[in-house]
Amino acid sequence: MAIRLLPRSLLGRMLLLTLLAVLLAQTLASAIWMVQLRASQMEGLLTSSRSLAQSMAASVGYFRSLPMGYRPLVLDQLRNMGGTRFFVSLNEKPLKMRALPETPRKRAVLNAVQQTLQERLGRGLDVSLQFVDPADLRIFNSGLKLDELPRSWAHYALTLEPLDPPVLVTQIRIAPGEWLYLASLLPEPYVNLERTGLPLQQLWFILLTSGFLLLFIGLLVHWQTRPLKRLALAARDMSLEVESAPVAEVGASEVAEVGRAFNAMNQRISRYLRERSQLFSAISHDLRTPITRLRLRVELLDDEFQQIKFNRDLDELEMLVKGALQCVKDTDIHENVEPVDLNHLLQCVVEPYLLSGQLTLQGLAHASYPGKPLALKRCIGNLVDNALKYGERAHLRIEDDAAAFVLHVDDEGPGVPEQRLAQVFEPHFRLSGHQPGYGLGLGIARNIAHSHGGELSLCNLTKGGLRVTLRLPRQ
Repeated sequence: MAIRLLPRSLLGRMLLLTLLAVLLAQTLASAIWMVQLRASQMEGLLTSSRSLAQSMAASVGYFRSLPMGYRPLVLDQLRNMGGTRFFVSLNEKPLKMRALPETPRKRAVLNAVQQTLQERLGRGLDVSLQFVDPADLRIFNSGLKLDELPRSWAHYALTLEPLDPPVLVTQIRIAPGEWLYLASLLPEPYVNLERTGLPLQQLWFILLTSGFLLLFIGLLVHWQTRPLKRLALAARDMSLEVESAPVAEVGASEVAEVGRAFNAMNQRISRYLRERSQLFSAISHDLRTPITRLRLRVELLDDEFQQIKFNRDLDELEMLVKGALQCVKDTDIHENVEPVDLNHLLQCVVEPYLLSGQLTLQGLAHASYPGKPLALKRCIGNLVDNALKYGERAHLRIEDDAAAFVLHVDDEGPGVPEQRLAQVFEPHFRLSGHQPGYGLGLGIARNIAHSHGGELSLCNLTKGGLRVTLRLPRQ
């Protein structure tokens, strides 16, 4: 099932493998980068927390040093000035607020702040530390919310719209019945304390690098596979055309070498076909003349019995010559490839037998087929003639789709023994010696099917008879 999901083209498979390799490499690199980034962020976060705690300790020491009557005046001045690092107030008792759920980073910040405050202010310090959501923040003894205060008092120090980051609330007892209230945000870039996942810039970097890499590899593979596509097209045409133009020897060195080998093979095959045609033409010319002379000399014999024997031998010799010449002639048809209307071709072949009831035809071809019309007609005609000769009746059935045109030819004869199915394609092989013919029909039909990139197969039917299947691929 996994193999079926893989793309069939080289370009698709290269892009898929490249994408998987890029994703794996980017995942590993991003994982390592994230570990280092988080370690660096944690170190920076703890340093910022200790610096914030030192500022808190300085504020506590400052307020402790002020006389009781001056403390409200200093707080009023801080509120009117705005923009301070903390929101500071003095309360009679620690305010109760709902703390945010604890996380490793929050706990690390709270521990660092508490440790620094204790180092600066003493171990016996009575302190309350917690992170609070801005919506749950309470300010004074009356429990006022942040939105109920003037903006100049607290919003510059405690809000960062529209993020609404958590607020660190520190409440320290500086005297009996007097608690110093300090509310602050963590400094940049640690305002959003729990930011997780890859940053948006890193995601864009991964997407852009992966996209450009796939684009360039796709262009490279497409450029390098164009000669291979031309080679495949030339190979298909070579089976249909005796003479074909040489393939351009371009592309990478390996691809160009394949093109040179293909051109050399094509030249050898073309030369062989020409020599074969010339050879059989010479045989036809050289043998017919002496056979004719021998027939004339036989007529001069006085012994009638010897005349009959000589004539029988000459008839057999002439039949062998004609059979060999017919085999070459029928399988080496020089035609141009053109769209063939298979329905019309079949009608021309079967029309003489339809009225007599010797033949039936089912199904239709859905589209024309690119091939040699006379060769295909001879191929199908041989199959029909063979079925009627040995089975008396023939039943043709067409199966056609986008992949291939398939024609089944069933007869009602005795069939072929399983051990001799492969032999029936051999020249001059006949199961029944009393039947006329040269024993070349199926061999010629298979050669024509092969020249179109197709196949001819045989199988015995369970109810008796032989099925011959012609399959011509459309792709």
